[in-house]
Amino acid sequence: MAYLSMGEAHRRITDYLNRFSDAVSSQDVVSLKQLFSLSSNSPSLLPLADALNIFQDANRLIKQSDKYSQFGDIIVPFFRSLQNYRIGNLVDSYLAFEKSANAFLQEFRNWESSWALEALYVIAYEIRVLAERADRELASNGKSPEKLKAAGSFLMKVFGVLAGKGSKRVGALYVTCQLFKIYFKLGTVHLCRSVIRSIETARIFDFEEFPKRDKVTYMYYTGRLEVFNENFPAADQKLSYALMHCNPQSEANIRMILKYLIPVKLSIGILPKDWMLEKYNLVEYRNIVQALRRGDLRLLRHGLQEHEDRLLRSGVYLVLEKLELQVYQRLFKKIYIIQKQKDPIKAHQMKLEVIVKALKWLEMDMDVDEVECIVAILIYKNLIKGYFAHKSKVVVLSKQDPFPKLNGKPVNS
Repeated sequence: MAYLSMGEAHRRITDYLNRFSDAVSSQDVVSLKQLFSLSSNSPSLLPLADALNIFQDANRLIKQSDKYSQFGDIIVPFFRSLQNYRIGNLVDSYLAFEKSANAFLQEFRNWESSWALEALYVIAYEIRVLAERADRELASNGKSPEKLKAAGSFLMKVFGVLAGKGSKRVGALYVTCQLFKIYFKLGTVHLCRSVIRSIETARIFDFEEFPKRDKVTYMYYTGRLEVFNENFPAADQKLSYALMHCNPQSEANIRMILKYLIPVKLSIGILPKDWMLEKYNLVEYRNIVQALRRGDLRLLRHGLQEHEDRLLRSGVYLVLEKLELQVYQRLFKKIYIIQKQKDPIKAHQMKLEVIVKALKWLEMDMDVDEVECIVAILIYKNLIKGYFAHKSKVVVLSKQDPFPKLNGKPVNS
């Protein structure tokens, strides 16, 4: 750090204080929100942190001026947070930032209009990011990470302030999305239910009045929740909404949505195009899609094994594992087509021995009894129309539509 005089340090601090006071008095939210952007390594905030280390009497400067003292409960802890952030003391930085954020929320509650909403968004984002970093610091020191949970409690207070009548309510969805990010990170997704219920059932909210950015994020996270609940029609609707309204230039966001939408589409019998997998680097689905096209059980299992860690982290492994039944259906359909070409009259009579041989060719060792069990499940799940002729070990297929398509509906549970 270059030499910094006491006079220059004093100038930087008073400059920040004037900018803060002027932004509030003129209701200039663009300027105000920049004054809280701690994690962005702002070119104005980092020099301010250096100034605070040189001029250590900033608190007195604030208290002595009526212009600044009215915001002292916000600015004093924010300065402390900034100083700790600058030297990498993230836990103390978080604690001070939370104190500043609570004071700002109290002021925001008292303001009649929603002019400062964008500044509150920045505070909501910053407290989450800072809490994550503070928890990493705690964990590395062998202590219990607890700040992200505390940030969630603060954001619930923010949600309570916004979830009322008036123009402030349009900010509720942004805060909800920040809460989702916390709950997913902590593995406490059950906590999402109460805010979802508030958004979707409270009469004060009209979903269409929320900003598009927030609606896309909300649909992405609620779609993921539906995937975990295996409610695939609802997951399809929500994730498809997120994809349709996502900024087409945001390829990283599109990839995040597709990472969950593709397993959902596969589960209801809709296969993605190869170009999509290539464009968005979704290589983990390539073999799985090919396995469904070919009826190749061996390829499906290889694809799951090859990307097991990634798929488990995403939470879609079990969803994809259940695609085995569709792969069996596709394999049996291919056997049926080959038989129909050889002997159209007897094509609907499929010997279990033939299926055993086809599986053996795929290096899948199964006996007749195991194959009979699989066929029984396929018939029960309405993936095959037919019945067993047990004595002759033959599956008698329906002459009309023996292999029903899913047509956008999940396999019967």
